[in-house]
Amino acid sequence: MIVAEQKTIDEVKTLLADARKVLVIGCGTCVTVCFAGGSREAAILACSLRMASQLEGHARDITDVTVQRQCEWEYLDQAADQIKDAEVILSLGCGVGVQAIAERFPNAWVVPGLNTKFMGLPTEQGVWAERCAACGDCVLGLTGGVCPIARCSKSLLNGPCGGSEGGHCEIDPDTPCGWQLIYDRMEKLGKLELLMDVQPPKNWQKARDGGPRKIVREDLKLHHEE
Repeated sequence: MIVAEQKTIDEVKTLLADARKVLVIGCGTCVTVCFAGGSREAAILACSLRMASQLEGHARDITDVTVQRQCEWEYLDQAADQIKDAEVILSLGCGVGVQAIAERFPNAWVVPGLNTKFMGLPTEQGVWAERCAACGDCVLGLTGGVCPIARCSKSLLNGPCGGSEGGHCEIDPDTPCGWQLIYDRMEKLGKLELLMDVQPPKNWQKARDGGPRKIVREDLKLHHEE
């Protein structure tokens, strides 16, 4: 899932500037799961901003609504009237959600209430860890399901680098060495021989370095007859 965290209240207030009518929009998927931007967080943030504005002597009209997914226009359309009526939209979605609102409602001023961090999973209560860098060319079938791009600090395809100590990364001793994790898993599965194949240099054009990416499924597109 996409993992994000809320911006500080001071940064949010700066983004809102002098706007008097603000709509806080939560998202019911990823950022709900990581307790950053769901309906509960949207309501709490809206309340906090109202209280802060009253204490500062310039009360704002701040409301909140949560849609199932900010990244799909059909769900955003359910809040169309509220969006069009607000001076500023404070999105508690990921960066995709912010841009989806801006594209769907080009006359709306949209600002982010979250910092989008990474794609990851909860490793324990209150802790989320990165697991995928969306590199566009998945090699998990060669590394036992452990991603060397996201979990090796140097994103090595042919590791380890030789700088780890006690199974931890030389860059950050609190971070497990990604290639130690790969080796241990491949050894357990009896597939160490797969690591003997040298992987070619990664084609980073398939990642973000190649520019904005998209997937086109012709079998799913709606084709209109002319």
